[in-house]
Amino acid sequence: MERKNKRLAVLVGCNYPNTPNELRGCINDVLAMKDTLVKRFGFDHANIQLLTDDDPKNSSSTMPTGANIKQALSSMVDKAEAGDVLYFHYSGHGTRIPSKIHGHPFRHEEAIVSCDFNLITDLDFRQLVNRIPKGASLTILSDSCHSGGLIDKEKEQIGPSSFDDKNATLKLSDHKPKTIPYESIFQHVSSLTNINTTDIGTHLLEFFGSDASLRFRLTSRDLEEGVLLKPDEGILLSGCQSDETSADMSPNMSNGKAYGAFSNAVQIVLKENKGKLSNREVVVKARDVLKGQGFVQHPCLYCSDENADDVFLLQMLEL
Repeated sequence: MERKNKRLAVLVGCNYPNTPNELRGCINDVLAMKDTLVKRFGFDHANIQLLTDDDPKNSSSTMPTGANIKQALSSMVDKAEAGDVLYFHYSGHGTRIPSKIHGHPFRHEEAIVSCDFNLITDLDFRQLVNRIPKGASLTILSDSCHSGGLIDKEKEQIGPSSFDDKNATLKLSDHKPKTIPYESIFQHVSSLTNINTTDIGTHLLEFFGSDASLRFRLTSRDLEEGVLLKPDEGILLSGCQSDETSADMSPNMSNGKAYGAFSNAVQIVLKENKGKLSNREVVVKARDVLKGQGFVQHPCLYCSDENADDVFLLQMLEL
């Protein structure tokens, strides 16, 4: 009997309630995407794992901590076989951290900010993508600031070189950038330890131990030599380029319902285009939607040449 290919998803929405970093639309984003995955892309509810921080009564295993997010992603990849479609949607804060690689004093690395501030970096996503079985695919949609390049060393297909309105400014009010400055993150994590050091990795390792990002567990020499690359099936749709912010829209600007600008743009693109769309088309059309709405964030696409023109989430049927 022929094996039926699996469709697996991990959806993470971090609103950081009752904190100075609170957002409004991130959980709405992933709930909307869950509905879309089931109705349009053939995902089974049982194969979609949802991690959100909206309910303090949530069990510790369903809160979007750094350890829980990485465990959910690792478990999804462990289940994957050739032909399977894997999807990770993240809506929440992003940040950039100073590079530890010698000779790159102004370089930064991208990371997402879990609800407990245990950063998940571009190197963690590279390691995850490297584990994908041949013939399977992992699509990552990150609606967060500085999300361009979130898979370390993935090939840029649509990026900063693809537009010429760099000096534009956001024309909308009632929005909040989905970023936490590095200085604020450092201040928070350093308060969790009794160590006197300016190295954020040391603080994260002290507090989170083996659950801390791989980027902080490798030596500078290991980082300089780089993680072994191989042809992969990783696909990143980022809400903006690495030096930009992504917007979280408040209810006042969205008729009572908050949302992430990029997640919402993708939903609009999918609703207006019932047929199959390539990964490239989704990003280009989402850029057009955001530009028409007055946003100046520029979604990017990182993947192999083949995957750039492959069908988004390998949609099987025309609607």
